Amino acid sequence: MTETTTQTKRSVPLWAQITIWGFLAGLLALVGFGLKRSSSPMAEIGKPVPDFKLVYYEGYEYNNTAEMNLSDLRGKVVLINIWASWCKPCEQEAPDLEEAWQLYKDSNDVVFVGVDYVDTPEGAFGYLKKFTITFPNAPDLQSNISSILNRQMGVPETYLIDREGVLRQIKIGPFASISEIQAFIANAE
Repeated sequence: MTETTTQTKRSVPLWAQITIWGFLAGLLALVGFGLKRSSSPMAEIGKPVPDFKLVYYEGYEYNNTAEMNLSDLRGKVVLINIWASWCKPCEQEAPDLEEAWQLYKDSNDVVFVGVDYVDTPEGAFGYLKKFTITFPNAPDLQSNISSILNRQMGVPETYLIDREGVLRQIKIGPFASISEIQAFIANAE
C-alpha cells in the first residue's frame, strides 16, 4: 500500500486580509498626499507667494471679475482669510473683518479675500449672508489654495501679502478686534 501525503494549505483569515489591504491602501494614500504636497509650491514668510487662481463666489467677485490670479493683485496689500462655515472661531472674527474691510475698500490699496476652506456652497453662502460679508470670497474645495499658503493649524488663518507679492505675516486663529486687523495690515504698508 502506498502512502499519500496531502498537505493542506492554510489560508489567511478574511478579516486579516481586509486589515492588511486596508492598511496598505491607507499607507499608499498617505504617501500620495505627501508627494502631492511636496510637489506643490508653498508660501514662506519673506518670500513671494506662488501664484494661484481665485474663482470667486457669485456676488463676491473683486471689481466685477469672476476669476483672477493672485498676481493680478500686485501693487496692493492683500489680506487672505481662510475660513469655513463650520468654524466657530471664524464666526467670532467675521464681523470685525467685514468692518475692517469697510475702512479699506474705498482706498483700492488693500484687498481682503476670503477663502472658504472645504465647505459646501449652502454653508458658505449662509455664513456670508449671516455676517453680511461684502469683500471678495472664493471657495477652496480641494484645498489647493490653502496648500500653497501652507495652512498650518486649521481655520481661521490669515495671510498678509505686500505690494510686491511677498508673504509678510501669518495670523493663526481669530482676530480679537478691528484694531488688531489694522495693526496686522500695517506690517505690509
